[in-house]
Amino acid sequence: MRVLIIGSLAGELGQAAQIAIARGARLDQADDPEDGLERLRGAPGVDLVLMEIGHDIAAFVQALGSERIAVPVVACGSNNDAGAAVAAIRAGAREFLPLPPDPDLIAAILEAASGDTHALIVRDPLMAACVRRAEQVAASEASVLVSGESGTGKEVLARHIHRRSRRSAGPFVALNCAAIPDSLLESELFGHEKGAFSGAIARRIGRFEAACGGTLLLDEISEMDIRLQAKLLRALQEREIDRLGGAAPIKVDVRIIATTNRDLMAETVAGRFREDLYFRLNVVALTVPALAERPADIPALARHFAHHYAQVNGLPDRTLSDDAIRSLLAHPWRGNVRELENAMHRAVLLADGETITSAAIELGPPSAACVGPAAATRTQIQGSHRPVVQAPASPEVPTGGAVAALVGHSMDEVERALILQTLAHTLGNRTHAATILGISIRALRNKLRDYAKEGLAVPPPPGTAVPVPVA
Repeated sequence: MRVLIIGSLAGELGQAAQIAIARGARLDQADDPEDGLERLRGAPGVDLVLMEIGHDIAAFVQALGSERIAVPVVACGSNNDAGAAVAAIRAGAREFLPLPPDPDLIAAILEAASGDTHALIVRDPLMAACVRRAEQVAASEASVLVSGESGTGKEVLARHIHRRSRRSAGPFVALNCAAIPDSLLESELFGHEKGAFSGAIARRIGRFEAACGGTLLLDEISEMDIRLQAKLLRALQEREIDRLGGAAPIKVDVRIIATTNRDLMAETVAGRFREDLYFRLNVVALTVPALAERPADIPALARHFAHHYAQVNGLPDRTLSDDAIRSLLAHPWRGNVRELENAMHRAVLLADGETITSAAIELGPPSAACVGPAAATRTQIQGSHRPVVQAPASPEVPTGGAVAALVGHSMDEVERALILQTLAHTLGNRTHAATILGISIRALRNKLRDYAKEGLAVPPPPGTAVPVPVA
């Protein structure tokens, strides 16, 4: 990932920079916020900004919003200055990194900011067939559409395709269409000229230009607004883009890989996705199977994550016991590889002795309520690593007082309260809240827009400056 540091590297922030480099980050440095903004305009691939607490974080975050630059900001300052940490978060910083820096905390921040991906680990024949198909088409220039449930490793596969392509020496630029508001997404894709809109005080190149000569990953493309889809289609057809406010088109040379956790054909039938764009993207289709459908991958991935998080946390590298493997194989893995990664991180921290046993692996009950749409409840066949599908049990629902408390309220009132409380729980993270609620990010945004019009207090997205009341 790419990290921009705003501040002097002479002191403790320089130590943080060295730790980030050791964790695989590529660094750029700016002396002040103005220089940092200039670098962000010319380098849209920056994943994270680390900024000294002495700078005006609120003004910087507001400038990012005005220029439609979507990048998280982490404030850095003395561990003893609790008041400054609170002020930084209220000013719009995503996190506060205390100095002197802690290597584990920096690693966690880097992974959270980048959605850090891992090596492509394949043992199951079903996943191996998917990878072979990907490698078959990697050397071509064809667009690839990668489908699969959330957390299955679609971006990992996209990066593997890029590494095996003739464009491997070029940049790999990823853009999560679900994580960026519609109002910012167009500028992120195509860039803008000075004066294109209020706040555009300088030219900024977009992800298409940043990916020239390489690969552009459009992650969760099904969440893109249908009006923007038309502009994307033209860019793919003509191999040129128009910056917002630009006077002439700009030629681009990129290969497109798109991912989705939805059935795009069903989305086209419903009128939420353009059919012509679907066929333009779907030159080669790849489907990444759910983790529960490729059980031979589970032990290998678990060992990989156990080793990785033992290193990250400075703990001894432990093996997995047989009962731990059995426990992992019996779990349905609704969250797929991402859930397995979190489970193993937790197990590494909780394990005692020379092995990781099932006692250290905290998993939810393997009930139908925990199973994703692609799989029913699975249990492990004795002596085999292949799952057998059983009839799903009835999902648990709130009963008694939990339901009684809702009586007397309309469905709209209950829905509104649930959405706003879920959003507060996720600290304003729209993507996370939509996942918990089981709705699309677009549907969530529409609801929140309606609530704001009604005068309700809607938690702002992370990174949005919050006005600080003056006494």
